[in-house]
Amino acid sequence: MQLTINGQQHSVDVEDDMPLLWVLRDELGMKEVKYGCGIAQCGACTVHMDGSAVRSCQVTAASADGADITTINGLGSPDAMHALQEAWVEHQVAQCGYCQSGQIMQAADLLVSTPDPTDEDIDAVMSGNLCRCGTYPRIRAAIKTAATKMQEV
Repeated sequence: MQLTINGQQHSVDVEDDMPLLWVLRDELGMKEVKYGCGIAQCGACTVHMDGSAVRSCQVTAASADGADITTINGLGSPDAMHALQEAWVEHQVAQCGYCQSGQIMQAADLLVSTPDPTDEDIDAVMSGNLCRCGTYPRIRAAIKTAATKMQEV
């Protein structure tokens, strides 16, 4: 199987029904993609596949074959952060941090389709990403800040 992950080609020899999450974490060592629930209910494993947010625990390796996958590490780097990553730091969103990569990846997908989201837009899209620390007000504020920054560019 051939996957493009964060712009790099990877060849993996795995069972067709292996979840993409396990391909990323166990086969390729990409620990930035988190395992939360395994049933697509928490959003911790959210990545982009061909430009859209997906729960990698529910995507099979076979369906990801040939796809363009982006993880949080492909969204931005410490030296060149994405506007969402900058806003996350600015608003001190993360507490434990476990869900944050999935939160940011879902938020990035939201900002592509809705560049100037309302609170209701944010709540509707982000409601499937759970944060045990309860940083939802900071998540909403960071998304609004990132939307503003992205519109200024």
